[in-house]
Amino acid sequence: MPAPDDRTAVLLLHGFWHGSWCWTEVLARLTAAGVRALAVDMAGHGLRASRPAALTRRPFAAEALAAEVSPVADVDLDQAGDLLVAQVKQLGGGAPVTVVAHSMGGAVLTRAGQLAPELIAHAVYLTALMPASGVPRRPTCGCRRTRAAGWERCRWGTRANGALRMDVASPDPAYRAAVRETFYGDVDPVTAEAAIALLTPDAPVGISAGVTALTADGWGSIPRTYVVCTRDATIPAALQRKFIADADAAFPASPTAVRELEASHSPFLSMPGQVAGIVLDVLS
Repeated sequence: MPAPDDRTAVLLLHGFWHGSWCWTEVLARLTAAGVRALAVDMAGHGLRASRPAALTRRPFAAEALAAEVSPVADVDLDQAGDLLVAQVKQLGGGAPVTVVAHSMGGAVLTRAGQLAPELIAHAVYLTALMPASGVPRRPTCGCRRTRAAGWERCRWGTRANGALRMDVASPDPAYRAAVRETFYGDVDPVTAEAAIALLTPDAPVGISAGVTALTADGWGSIPRTYVVCTRDATIPAALQRKFIADADAAFPASPTAVRELEASHSPFLSMPGQVAGIVLDVLS
């Protein structure tokens, strides 16, 4: 393994509804291996999030939660991409950084890579959306597979209030089971419940609706690795492989390196050691 100074810094970007907190176990392993690493919050998420007032108003009214305009309705892919570029610059001090993105974070990484390819040494997509040029990606691809009672209230695809909204405080056991199945299928139940409690209820529609025109000297010039999670119920493995095939067809001079994990949608919680190991392999 190279000496720590020979390796790029690593920036970890989460997906919709999550935050920098989800990378805690991966981050611990990377830093223990001597890697300079940082997990950041996406625009509209984590410490950058605002929650709808109806979520905590009592008595609770589901109709009010569904109708309330999101406090992050103005957040879009432009903002998310610009923020990620700024975060990469801050971590690397102008030097290239390896960026690992999960789920919708992949669309943000793709935008940042097109904006500033010189700042990204390697792009790692962890069961992430890796949209083709000019194509929006919304997290509806696998959700119809998990329609347990109560899951309809997740409001997947809602546009009227500017957010893809979940009732993360719901006490409905069927609803919570569906959320666990979708995001945390192979995560132990105690950790999965803790993760649900930390989710941001609103994911800005503007991020998922944004598109990025890709060029060979922009995003297409960045070395990339895609980590396929074969048990993912949110982004099915077949769709993950389509992202890879589309990217390789568009930019054949820079083919995607592919790794696989027998994991659900959140391997940073179910198998953080394996995720960290893949990142360390990329850096070596």
